[in-house]
Amino acid sequence: MLALAFWNSDVANAQEAIAQPVAEVDQLPQGQEVSDTVIELAGWVVASGDSQGYPFAVIDKAAAQILVFGGDGRLRGAVPGLFGSAVGDHTAPGIAGLALREIPGRDRTTPAGRFVGGFGPSIDAGRVLWVDYDSAVSIHPTATGVPAERRVERLASPAPDDNRITHGCINVPPDFYEQIIAPTFERGGVFYILPDKKPLAETFPEFVQSRTTAQGNDEPVPE
Repeated sequence: MLALAFWNSDVANAQEAIAQPVAEVDQLPQGQEVSDTVIELAGWVVASGDSQGYPFAVIDKAAAQILVFGGDGRLRGAVPGLFGSAVGDHTAPGIAGLALREIPGRDRTTPAGRFVGGFGPSIDAGRVLWVDYDSAVSIHPTATGVPAERRVERLASPAPDDNRITHGCINVPPDFYEQIIAPTFERGGVFYILPDKKPLAETFPEFVQSRTTAQGNDEPVPE
């Protein structure tokens, strides 16, 4: 399954909780690896208590991967996702007030950062799971309303290159949404979205500082 390694003694204490999930569902393409940065960030969240006991997700846009953890720090599932068609980490001013067709191509980004989100109403889609309400980014099941977009096929492909298709929201397979996403985040959670372009230190400064401190210790750091 997912090989989880950790880079300092504090994060290593979180290994058992993450590596022994309650109900793990792995839908990542066979043989696809999870990056060290994702693994380290997840370990840091658990060890530092950064999610304050809430469930959380670590989202890697470049690899088109989403890892979901319960409030106890245990891995609940891993799945490919679809993301904004534009490569970038910004949120355009006023984008939440635009209809989808009005969003310029350059602004169809999935923003990077730490977001506290939860279920809430939307204007045209009923109750949705908001990752960040202000930037109108939510997680929802893959829509099939525009066959030419081939969203289901994009999710099923082993490479992440074709997973940039949305206006900024995050799509996951419907079964994963119902089985893992919806129940895990029923009372809200924290979403950590890795950047496309912004420095990691700018996006997650406390995590990077902790990582730098750990790597400066006398103890060897596992690769």
